[in-house]
Amino acid sequence: MIVDCAIYRDGRRTEGPADFSDALDEARASGDAFLWIGLHEPTEKEFDLVSSEFGLHPLAVEDALSAHQRPKLEVYDDSLFAVIKPIVYEHDSDTVSADELMVFIGDSFVVTVRHGEGAPLAAVRRRLEAEADVLKHGPTAVLYAISDAVVDHYIDVAGELQVDLEELETQVFAPSGTGDSKNTAARIYTFKRQVLEFRRATVPLAAPMARLASAGVPYVHEHSQPFFRDVQDHLTRANEQVEGLDRLLSDILSAHLAQMGVRQNDDMRKISAWAAMAAVPTMVAGIYGMNFEHMPELGWVWAYPVIVLLMAGAVIGLYRQFKRRGWL
Repeated sequence: MIVDCAIYRDGRRTEGPADFSDALDEARASGDAFLWIGLHEPTEKEFDLVSSEFGLHPLAVEDALSAHQRPKLEVYDDSLFAVIKPIVYEHDSDTVSADELMVFIGDSFVVTVRHGEGAPLAAVRRRLEAEADVLKHGPTAVLYAISDAVVDHYIDVAGELQVDLEELETQVFAPSGTGDSKNTAARIYTFKRQVLEFRRATVPLAAPMARLASAGVPYVHEHSQPFFRDVQDHLTRANEQVEGLDRLLSDILSAHLAQMGVRQNDDMRKISAWAAMAAVPTMVAGIYGMNFEHMPELGWVWAYPVIVLLMAGAVIGLYRQFKRRGWL
């Protein structure tokens, strides 16, 4: 579905033909204008019309339709193709999901293809249309604005994940019995998968941004390197935050497993202590429960209370010993 289609001349949006084919011809004829067409999850039939008119490479068209691509930058004969993965943070469920955004740049056109509901480009259009000095640099300005908006949102999402991580850390290191640790390990693994999803979007994007920040990339304005270097710096910061989150999660998981081991050892010591205290009277009762005729104590009038006191004294002595050693 075509979301928006407009011609931009000297940094200003201008009215053009409703048909994007005629609009492209007008943009190319003027020489100082370009056409920006935005699509959202187009069908194969819809995108065939666009790709044939703009002369997009078949391999890039296949990637744009199928989605599920890694962030990358490809240079073809007639266009530049970039894949960026916007990140969406769901506040209700504290989960992270990645959508996909494809950008085609040519001599006088920009084609953006979105998959998913994240990172709508309407705000990017409004921002660019309010900054004519940036927009007059042509299609490169669109690629820069999109990259800048997506990478800045990475930093925001990383901040949200940091807050969630602090809450998880508080739960893991809460005093024994004050927190619900039943599903703590599952939460840590789920959180780690969220961070992995985040890393799949941010880490592979470093190479395309470094390439755009250097000179000699076709269809990229010769004076745009400082802008892309700024995006690259922000991306580096986001990647460092993600790496930090991943390391902290690994440390928290190790600490949680260590705590579980300590708690299990404590439980085993308590069970062993109670079993030892139960074993002594059981042994004595077992001896006097044997059916032997020659047991001198059976004929003694004080035998029963003495044996009972002996068993009670042994249990009390063992209890005090285990209590002193911290087993109970």
